Amino acid sequence: MRRICLTLPTNRACADTITAMGEEAAYAVGRFGVEVHLLILDSTTGPVLAGHARAAEAVRQHRNVVVHHLGEDRQRDFLRRVIHRSGAVEPELMLGLMLPAGVSYGACTNRAFLIAAALGCRSVHRRDSDSRYQVLDGRTVFPIHHELASLGRTAAEAADGVDENLLGADDAAKPVAMVGGSFVGELSVDIGEILRTDPDVYHDVVGLWAPRDWPEDRKRELVDESFRGAGTEPFTGDHAALAHVDPMRVDMCNISFLDEVYERVPLPPATDTIGSDYFLMHLVYDGTLPGVLHNRHIVNYYTPERRTDDGFMAYQLRLTKFFLSMLYFNLIYDRMAAAGASLLDDAFRVRPGAVAELARRSAGADRAENVHRLDVLGRSYRRLGGRYAEFADVLAARGPRLLDEARADIEDFALLTEVWQPLMTASRAVGLPDTAPGGHPS
Repeated sequence: MRRICLTLPTNRACADTITAMGEEAAYAVGRFGVEVHLLILDSTTGPVLAGHARAAEAVRQHRNVVVHHLGEDRQRDFLRRVIHRSGAVEPELMLGLMLPAGVSYGACTNRAFLIAAALGCRSVHRRDSDSRYQVLDGRTVFPIHHELASLGRTAAEAADGVDENLLGADDAAKPVAMVGGSFVGELSVDIGEILRTDPDVYHDVVGLWAPRDWPEDRKRELVDESFRGAGTEPFTGDHAALAHVDPMRVDMCNISFLDEVYERVPLPPATDTIGSDYFLMHLVYDGTLPGVLHNRHIVNYYTPERRTDDGFMAYQLRLTKFFLSMLYFNLIYDRMAAAGASLLDDAFRVRPGAVAELARRSAGADRAENVHRLDVLGRSYRRLGGRYAEFADVLAARGPRLLDEARADIEDFALLTEVWQPLMTASRAVGLPDTAPGGHPS
């Protein structure tokens, strides 16, 4: 029986999401005959952690759904055993990259990848705690329907199960490596207030994730489509396309990857940086691996802590670090696009060494473009006033350190990519010892 990993990384209260994902797991078992390992990577504490445990316990009633609810202590113990088994030269550094003190969207998903390998899963299917499923005529619309219909099949095999095939004969023998959809509802990045307050400032800020030398019309196109997902129209019927899936059309709350992708290259482990978990979408696309884009979009909403003053400051810092990271990732993406199918070996598997080399080369980029980004952010936020102006003061004080952190983050990514294969091998050897015979955690 094929094993898959349906995973939820969370640092906030989301018992309802756990319950809903349990229903999606049961749907996958009933429709596709798989064994689903529901993996909850939980960074909460106290009553919230206990509430999640109760929700996870209720999911265990479903046949062939195995629940793994791991708090940070158990995650850390697993990682220490894997890192020790891998023979890593700097084990504490590796542990810090895999389970950092700060928020890291890439690191939490990397932990899911390692644990999925330990469990013998063939794919990882990720959802987020600040999202919900759509409903049509009283029926929940689960994205896993399209994910399991195509993931891992060759493009030639998958063609019969989609509504549209946009691939050519050269891709027929390649495996479908990624299946995803997007979201509907609020912007994926919490900057709607900026758009309502000053559209010109919004354009200046959002345009910062483009390379500085892009022409203005191209930047405006990027701004117009950024962070909007699939808009606001609700689901009315299925449509799935076999294609080289544009990373702008999918979101990490609604994504699945084949093991031959995530077991070879990790996500960037940058802390306090949104978008650090999107790298594999670009790698699949630029490497010419087939994917499926579907329209079972997730509903995105904002959790209350983003609206507090502390939440606002933390989120704006993550947004800033995202813009700074793009100095390096824009270079990597351009070079990956130029490399194309040469990023793959003869078996259509990603070559980790090629990715690590590109990351290392990008780390030497001239930081003048990032100095410009900080200047634009500072001016823009002061123009907005209020707590945006307060954040501009934070940027002025922390700017030099943020520049250093952005470069260090890309160097950490190169390092982790270089040691990822030994970590994966060790993970499969160590396994996850929280599962007792019979399929339920002990």
